[in-house]
Amino acid sequence: MVEIGRKIRQYRLQLDLTQEELAQRTELTKGYISQLENDLCSPSIATLEDILNVLGVTLAQFFAEPKEERIVYTQGDFFVSQNGTAVSTWLIPDSQVKQMEPIILTMQAGEQSQERFPFEGEEFGYVLEGELEICFEADSRVVKVGQAFSVNGMKQHILKNTSQAQCRVLWITTPSNF
Repeated sequence: MVEIGRKIRQYRLQLDLTQEELAQRTELTKGYISQLENDLCSPSIATLEDILNVLGVTLAQFFAEPKEERIVYTQGDFFVSQNGTAVSTWLIPDSQVKQMEPIILTMQAGEQSQERFPFEGEEFGYVLEGELEICFEADSRVVKVGQAFSVNGMKQHILKNTSQAQCRVLWITTPSNF
């Protein structure tokens, strides 16, 4: 059962509005808003739409059942794809709707990632095993096991495994864009 009044109050408080301000914007009385929020009365659909319009919420959003946020992902959730000649293991399958996108990049000797073209965001990496070389247009840097790197997304680059051993990197992009 949807507690209409409680949800109206939550949305109102998120916008830092008083009951009086909400009442003025909807051409209702402060007393009526108070009664609604205390579930002492029920609004008509037209009145509810007016209130939700002020609160910036659609009827569908207002009545949607909240989805439980998924917190733990297991190996059965991961999926693997090619990334240049390397392999990406996607750790969070729905990461495209999140602010960050973590993968494990695995590169055998001589393998490399796809070229990363400029984007508005950042990349972070932590070398779990082996070492890699981050190659920019006129520069490169070696990153060894236990070291981290941070790259401005506007810098076009590629990750290469120039060693003779396997390299594994926890690689995170924000916003999501792998």
